[in-house]
Amino acid sequence: MDSVMTKTAAPVLILLGPPGAGKGTQARMLEEKYALIQLSTGDLLRAAVATGTEAGQRAKAVMEAGDLVSDEIVIAILHDRLREPDCAKGVILDGFPRTTVQAEALDALLQTTGQQINAAISLEVEDAAMVDRISGRFTCGGCGEGYHDRFKPTAKPNTCDKCGSTEMKRRSDDNAETVELRLQAYHDQTAPLITYYENAGALNRIDAMGPIGKIASDLSAVVSKATA
Repeated sequence: MDSVMTKTAAPVLILLGPPGAGKGTQARMLEEKYALIQLSTGDLLRAAVATGTEAGQRAKAVMEAGDLVSDEIVIAILHDRLREPDCAKGVILDGFPRTTVQAEALDALLQTTGQQINAAISLEVEDAAMVDRISGRFTCGGCGEGYHDRFKPTAKPNTCDKCGSTEMKRRSDDNAETVELRLQAYHDQTAPLITYYENAGALNRIDAMGPIGKIASDLSAVVSKATA
């Protein structure tokens, strides 16, 4: 890629994959293992609005008007976030970029910080299996840990293994019809990023249809190499 990576620049990793591929679960595991910071678009926007940054105020006005936050505002918020001390050891971008236009804007941002995309990791899944996977998932309302009725149940019914909370949440849009629409949107808009990062020499493909532990092991191998 065009940006120049220095030895002291914090690594930047991207997780790609359709809804239900396990990006959030795997990102949290990598965050804990490598002291990286997971950054998702939704969390970035909420934090920027809550703290009242300039970009956050602009995002708030757009959201209150019922409009979508522009790429330019998201990039500005990400720029501010990357400058915070806890990002010094590196970040995992989960859910951004979603389009090649956003990827190009991200590249331009990283050029200003002397960073680059160390690895873009594509979690490869089968569309047909995503409906079953998504319809059975739920999260802890206390800490956000992800679970699944069949693949990753809680050790004790309705109790989070991590924080002990009994508040569990399921998304109302985790149903077959909505999942199919979300998968189509992913293929139309986000899948081209796979080609984009493959051409940039940053793409790594991971089979995400197996056990969570195996996926985590494969991811760790990629991340260890990318952050060495």
